[in-house]
Amino acid sequence: MSAGNTILVDSALVATGPFPVIVQISAKDPDGYPVRNANIVLRGLGGAATGVTDDAGMCTLQADATASGVPVSMGANQNEGTMDLKITANGFYDYEKTNAVMIVRTS
Repeated sequence: MSAGNTILVDSALVATGPFPVIVQISAKDPDGYPVRNANIVLRGLGGAATGVTDDAGMCTLQADATASGVPVSMGANQNEGTMDLKITANGFYDYEKTNAVMIVRTS
């Protein structure tokens, strides 16, 4: 998946029930340096994922049936939805972004 905040999913996948969403997050301070050990939460559409950034400020979130996530689901007539993002780290203000990730049904 290319950089951005939109995920396209096939209608056939959505029709089968809850589906996984994988998102990679990069946390940086105002000077562009990576923020390590930041707590990340992504939630919405009935799904959620949590994680902690590594030394490079990166974190891969998986909203699926793993220990750190719950799969996403969309209604039969729902063509799009969003997920909210929250990042917290010691020494930094909390970052919250409503509608940070948009999920769009295709076909």
